[in-house]
Amino acid sequence: MPAPNGRTDPIVGIDLGTTYSLVAWCDPKRGGGPRILPDDLERALLPSVVRYDESGRPAAIGLAAREAPGEHAAWTVRSVKRLMGRSLRDAAPDLPYLSYEVVEGEAHTARVRLPSGKVLSPQEVSAVILRALKERASRALGAEVRRAVVTVPAYFDDAQRQATRDAGRLAGLEVVRIVNEPTAAALAYGIGLTARRAETIAVYDLGGGTFDISILRVTPADDATGGADFFQVVSTAGDTHLGGDDIDQALAALAAGESMGRLRPSDRSVLLAAAEAAKARLSEVASATIEASIDGHRLQRTVKREELESLAAPLVERTIAACARALRDADLAPDQVDRVVMVGGATRMPLVRRRVGEFFGREPYTALNPDEVVALGAAVQGSIMAGTKRDALLLDVIPLSLGIETMGGAVAKLILRNSTLPARATEMFSTSADGQTSIKVHILQGEREMAPDCRSLGLFHLRGIPPMPAGIPQMEVEFLVDASGVLNVSAVERRSGTRAGLQIVPNHGLTREEVERMEAESIAHAREDMTRHRVVDLCVAARMDAKWIDERLRVLAGELEPSYRRAVQEALDRLRGLISEAERDWRGVDADSLHQAKEDLDRVSMRLHEISMVKTLRGEGT
Repeated sequence: MPAPNGRTDPIVGIDLGTTYSLVAWCDPKRGGGPRILPDDLERALLPSVVRYDESGRPAAIGLAAREAPGEHAAWTVRSVKRLMGRSLRDAAPDLPYLSYEVVEGEAHTARVRLPSGKVLSPQEVSAVILRALKERASRALGAEVRRAVVTVPAYFDDAQRQATRDAGRLAGLEVVRIVNEPTAAALAYGIGLTARRAETIAVYDLGGGTFDISILRVTPADDATGGADFFQVVSTAGDTHLGGDDIDQALAALAAGESMGRLRPSDRSVLLAAAEAAKARLSEVASATIEASIDGHRLQRTVKREELESLAAPLVERTIAACARALRDADLAPDQVDRVVMVGGATRMPLVRRRVGEFFGREPYTALNPDEVVALGAAVQGSIMAGTKRDALLLDVIPLSLGIETMGGAVAKLILRNSTLPARATEMFSTSADGQTSIKVHILQGEREMAPDCRSLGLFHLRGIPPMPAGIPQMEVEFLVDASGVLNVSAVERRSGTRAGLQIVPNHGLTREEVERMEAESIAHAREDMTRHRVVDLCVAARMDAKWIDERLRVLAGELEPSYRRAVQEALDRLRGLISEAERDWRGVDADSLHQAKEDLDRVSMRLHEISMVKTLRGEGT
């Protein structure tokens, strides 16, 4: 069924995460259910990591960029979502844990500076990741993907939402909707589809860099809802600077026994990677060892689960406090919540599940993969917007109040937090001095009552007002927040008809000129950048396959027919030859040929795998 506007090209769902990113799609030919779109090597997760070369171009993306963290530390950008739409001052707590340099850019924005001196905005780095997902989806669907629903933490402010939209544009994507991550997760679980009555759902979302808690009211389809499941967000709370990364940092600092800021960037990167791996193991075992080479010395530190939980407890308690705020805003008690849905990789920690269960008084619901559920929900919303799914209706809320500065630095709030989106509000203001011919409109976001305590989103001047006594001009200010939570502001002086307005470019965002310049550069280099990414990714996986097959071939040589051994060796030599060519110059290798050579080796070596497996099962060892 075509979309209402007549377009039939697919709308995918993208989870642009701090640690991992994914893309999903609802296939109308398969019942409309969402599915993750993997890469050429059937991997669902794309690590949100980009490594740059000396020319400032992406040299590797994802798993390939995450390899050898110490060797390329200063050139490798990870966790960039924590810098999106933020000032350098905002980002200061993260700086001791980053392996790359962060500097102040235009309008106090946090920017990445490479060792070559090139400065990149977080939006440009995020665009590389989004472009990789766009290309992945285009290959999987056999059609160019141009539109996407992109998810953000519910507590992202306007600056961060604008930054996400700009990143999509730089990647060649039209971001048709920005959806809050917990809301997307609720759509993916499809809770309303099986419920026989309306339910109150808490979605607890603890990812790599952010935390959100959203309270939703889910009403199953009936005549009153127009035959669609009705998802209404009642309240939301959270912290855009709290997640699994913070636990990794605390664990790394424990292992180092000193301030992480005193370590070299390469050592920081290696230690954080080791801490992250140990944290993951501690969800399954009682103790794990952090091992890393730091400043030429071998560091080994065994950590017990109790130690990890002691480090993580203050952070987890901050999430519980946010849960209490969200319930208070929804006018609910914990026992009035019917179901608690867990989202985000950090929710695998036993401590997190235990504390959430204790707070809500019920076992959390963990049926779906917490890493994938947000992307799946974004795909559902994409299907709704494409017109292929009409049995769900979503109403989200604005996370933080919006207003303008008034005389004396106070804040007049026009739209309050947890108002349903889209939202519109108008308010009348006037001048404070005789003969005043312009009025400054300063737009703010936050819950405090004074302007210095709130987030400044931007300002503009309403000029050309005829001179009048103070209090006579009538200025009407309108705030309009769209379904993605992005703000437009306009003002009119009603006596003279003088008008002004803008889509807010936040004080910590990119100017339109910057976006247009970056967009032109990204388009000019898009095909080349993505081809390089694909070749590098294939080389990483192919090297691992080739190493294992070569070892098995040597060990089992005496048990294989000469003709079969030659066939495997020929396929191995061909693949290694292509890998060598790619490592000399990635431009000299066709990515499709490299992929085919890898598949040819996988296919011809199948029998080798079977023989090796049988010997292992017999306990003969190889």
